[in-house]
Amino acid sequence: MKSKIGVVQMSSSDVAEDNLAFALAQLQQAAEQGIDLVAFPETFLYVGQDHQAKHRAAQSIDGQIVDTFREYASKYDLSVLLGSMYESIPDDNERLYNTSVLINRQGELNAVYRKIHMCDAPALGYNESDGIKAGDTPVVVDHEIGKMGLTICYDLRFPELFRHLTSKGAEIIFVPAAFFLYTGKHHWLQLLTARAIENQVYIVAPNQWGEHHEGRISYGSSVIIDPWGSVICCTSERVELVSAVIDMDYLQKVRSNMPLLNHGRPELYAD
Repeated sequence: MKSKIGVVQMSSSDVAEDNLAFALAQLQQAAEQGIDLVAFPETFLYVGQDHQAKHRAAQSIDGQIVDTFREYASKYDLSVLLGSMYESIPDDNERLYNTSVLINRQGELNAVYRKIHMCDAPALGYNESDGIKAGDTPVVVDHEIGKMGLTICYDLRFPELFRHLTSKGAEIIFVPAAFFLYTGKHHWLQLLTARAIENQVYIVAPNQWGEHHEGRISYGSSVIIDPWGSVICCTSERVELVSAVIDMDYLQKVRSNMPLLNHGRPELYAD
């Protein structure tokens, strides 16, 4: 089975209304191009320094933002991955969840994933856990295109999560991100390629790009990588939508020709 997947590279600002308008326009463009699923990057509706503004941009999963994208998914007959949005937490006024939402082409909620690994990186002057509460549940979900695993950005640095998703049947793993320029130029494509090869999965990684505000620059290079580790599409240094056809028969061929997922000996790795 073949499907056309699109990744949207954004340079999101602290003006949520502008980011939303841009994202909805991309859905129309994706529909015109015959794309089956379009994926947005991490925090695609708001990137800014003001934590209180993040709270104002946050909503619950049953709020207006998700409802709007559900309507557009149904209208344009395509699936949508909200790479991540700030999700309000009813019993926590200090922190938010960083949450991915997968919507199918019927406009139904297919999956919700809350980012597990927090990017607390002194070298970057960034401490995500100050304002974000970590999730605790890996997510793999059945979808008409294939079995999908969900991750967000910093999760990429934890190969054990990706192997767990693969062990639960994932054939496509999403990595929406706002990867820093400083680390991205050394690690982004290398880590994505490694995760694709070692798990024999398609990696779909929409990334933020460019300068969002003073001192905050994202790397870009939004990509789709096949199970052999080949980059099958990659964005330029600008905001744009790119797409590629993924082939689940090819994935099965890669896995059967080199059945490394059957060769592991996890009983020897356990403590």
